[in-house]
Amino acid sequence: MVKLRLKADIGARVRSFFVMVRYFFLMAGLFVLGGAFAGAAAAQDKTIILVRHAEKGIDTEQNGDPPLSEAGSERAKRFAKRIAGLRPGAFYASEYKRTKETIDPIARKRGKAVETYDTRGLRDLVNNVMASKIKRIVIAGHSNTIPMIANELINKKLFRDMDESEFAVIWIIRIRDGQFKSAKLLPY
Repeated sequence: MVKLRLKADIGARVRSFFVMVRYFFLMAGLFVLGGAFAGAAAAQDKTIILVRHAEKGIDTEQNGDPPLSEAGSERAKRFAKRIAGLRPGAFYASEYKRTKETIDPIARKRGKAVETYDTRGLRDLVNNVMASKIKRIVIAGHSNTIPMIANELINKKLFRDMDESEFAVIWIIRIRDGQFKSAKLLPY
């Protein structure tokens, strides 16, 4: 009887060991598979179009959130025409009217909504953009955020804040296989 009990204990331990081994390999497989999916997201080809908001109007409500001026609205239309051939599939703007109004003409033309991002979370924005399956994305920001976003995308501190009077530049950042490929600045 003691021998029988000993065999039963050993059998239970062996079965428990094999259950643990299977669990380990299952978890290791999921970890590797998850890493492959994460790598696939990071290795995507992307074109990210960055633009500072167009000229702002007068803040009649005194709330620090003025709309675009007439000149700004005209610039937003030129922006839409200039990048239409790139066929962007997603649009992000800071929480201010002027950034949304700058990219709204092209977003409407493409039948897309403008999503809002928090200017205090630029790294999160870049991570979301890079993880997205969408290949062509427009981001509207400010004289101090657009260069920061560009630097995050290329993983270098290359660009400085823009001058307050500078509105006429489109930044096109190309990512290939998850790596920075090129940056182009276009007038509009």
